[in-house]
Amino acid sequence: MPVDDPLISATGLTKRFGSFTAVDAIDLSIARGESFGFLGPNGAGKSSTMRMIAAVSPVTSGTLRILGLDPAVHGPAIRARLGVVPQEDSLDTELTVEENLIVYGRYFDLPRSLLRARAAELLEFVQLTERARDQVEPLSGGMKRRLTIARALVNEPELLLLDEPTTGLDPQARHLVWDRLYRLKQRGTTLVLTTHYMDEAEQLCDRLVVMDGGRIVAEGTPADLIREHSTREVLELRFAPGEEVDLGVIDGLASRIERLPDRVLVYTDDSDAALARVGTAGLTPATALTRRSTLEDVFLRLTGRRLVD
Repeated sequence: MPVDDPLISATGLTKRFGSFTAVDAIDLSIARGESFGFLGPNGAGKSSTMRMIAAVSPVTSGTLRILGLDPAVHGPAIRARLGVVPQEDSLDTELTVEENLIVYGRYFDLPRSLLRARAAELLEFVQLTERARDQVEPLSGGMKRRLTIARALVNEPELLLLDEPTTGLDPQARHLVWDRLYRLKQRGTTLVLTTHYMDEAEQLCDRLVVMDGGRIVAEGTPADLIREHSTREVLELRFAPGEEVDLGVIDGLASRIERLPDRVLVYTDDSDAALARVGTAGLTPATALTRRSTLEDVFLRLTGRRLVD
């Protein structure tokens, strides 16, 4: 396929399970070398879209091309050029760390001599060299996730699909996975990932779509989406349980106000002025925190729900 052609393109892409529409006529275009994300809560249609892109779930209607090929016709050829990191680790616990890579590589008809060298290179890349002869079962969650990523790279894929790559990991393990993925991107690997972590999307994605109810409700770079759908700052106010608060006093300083069960979010470009106005009106929040807007604020604006609902 020509270098300038999209690596993934979809028009009216739809996936139904009986009467349920999981993916509802979405359009996509993902460029070679891009890091592209699907952001949204569970049930938004992210994983169903990824399974179609991975050529393991048939398209109900619409068109989909992966690497210039039709997955309905060229499924095996597409899968041979992909790397897939599933949501749940599927490592073989009966094998060692190194054996997991070598045995998986044999599915691609790669010679064992080549695989030993490639396994050593990949284990170094994911910082697991010292665990090469260890069994998989005792590894930490973060180590298993890094091994799963290494396994997905055995066939030197042009496209790496990652479904919730850091779910369940502690912050240190998440940051190490992010670093490895960023390095892959620098090497020119195209990354497509799903996540419901706003910070992960901001860290890893050049561009993303926000999905809800099987549809794309927004698309753009993380910075553009925040700029378009939120304010520069968010003032988080917590009041005593059951306290009725009239925040009409900050009309003119807030573009909108969201009331969550545990706090009130004031979207504003001048949080200091908004907080001062609250104090002048005699309101006394138990806590007040100013932060920058995030993709979660974008999702709340677009869907009325938080990402983790």
